[in-house]
Amino acid sequence: MSNSETNNSDNAARPVPRAIVRVILAGLGLLLVTWLSTAIVFVDETEIVLLERLGTVVAVLDGPDDRGLNVKLPWPLGTARRFDRRTQLFDPLGREVFTRDRKNVTVDAYVCWKIAEPQPDVSLLDRPAVRFFRSLGTNETAQARLETRVRSSLASRIAMIELGDLLSVPNPESPPITGTDMSLDAISRQLLDDVRQRPDEDQSILDRLGIEIVDVRIKRINFPRGNQQAVFERMKSERQKIAGRYRSAGLAQNAVIRSQADRQYNEIISRAEAEAERIRGTAEAEALAVLNEAHARDPEFYRTLRTLDSYKKIINNKTTLVLSASSSLLRLLVDGIPEPSDISSLPETADGAVTNSKTKDAPSTQETIPESKKSSDTDSVSEGKDE
Repeated sequence: MSNSETNNSDNAARPVPRAIVRVILAGLGLLLVTWLSTAIVFVDETEIVLLERLGTVVAVLDGPDDRGLNVKLPWPLGTARRFDRRTQLFDPLGREVFTRDRKNVTVDAYVCWKIAEPQPDVSLLDRPAVRFFRSLGTNETAQARLETRVRSSLASRIAMIELGDLLSVPNPESPPITGTDMSLDAISRQLLDDVRQRPDEDQSILDRLGIEIVDVRIKRINFPRGNQQAVFERMKSERQKIAGRYRSAGLAQNAVIRSQADRQYNEIISRAEAEAERIRGTAEAEALAVLNEAHARDPEFYRTLRTLDSYKKIINNKTTLVLSASSSLLRLLVDGIPEPSDISSLPETADGAVTNSKTKDAPSTQETIPESKKSSDTDSVSEGKDE
């Protein structure tokens, strides 16, 4: 036997070291633990988990009791597919659509959707999560289907409305007109109904795809960039026309109000002036009555005052008077002021006035000296410069 054959037989008979055996066993144990850990499924409260066994859905973990740790067959015998159960916001790009009067506008809309909540006493295959997984599979596919659906519904609804009605803003103070609601909220409600189930469909999107449409809203309506400026100019001119009509109506109303105010002003002034004239006439009559009563008590005193007033008017430092001996003006200068009547000794009339028997037949106090008497009393009046 040769040396080489002897060495080979010795190596074959030599035992494997224990360290290597331990390493191999540890590796196998780690692989076994890792494989068994795939049988544990943790379900978060924001998730829906589908359990599959060899490609067949065997359980859906979507209830409140399924939160936390669950067990399935290890991989690859059993798999778990996770879906987000929260409300998703899908905001696609705006699309250009045409109105009923063939005006093109760009409309932005968004969709809020989620996987529908499970209904009680429903079979496994009829659960919304299972229908969503079989028909769509992922959120991206679901959003693509929703975009197509929203776009077609939006185009059909906008095509039924004119541009003026679409852009009009309702007055909150005016009562709503039934049957003519063209606001964005009304269009959004119609879009929501169309996306959920169209009139020509037998089943809703919830029954077919397991998707619940929470809300559909129009976010923005704009004009394409090519004709924005022209549309803005046309809108500005229309608003200026409306403002001009309002301004002319306001000016007409202003003229009516001013004319009414002027008429009322003139009426008030006329009544005030008439009342003032009436009061002034009454006051003058009362003043004359008081003056006549005062003069009637002593006519001689009144004549003396009249004579003194005549002196004041006709005599100054440049006046020369030539009077006759019988002139009353000369008599007052020669005889002086007569003694006043004793009014306290005069009898009273029935109305309380004092009468004088000597002056009972005297002329009224308003009687003036006749011009003929003045001319006879005054022989001549000459004025000149002092020499």
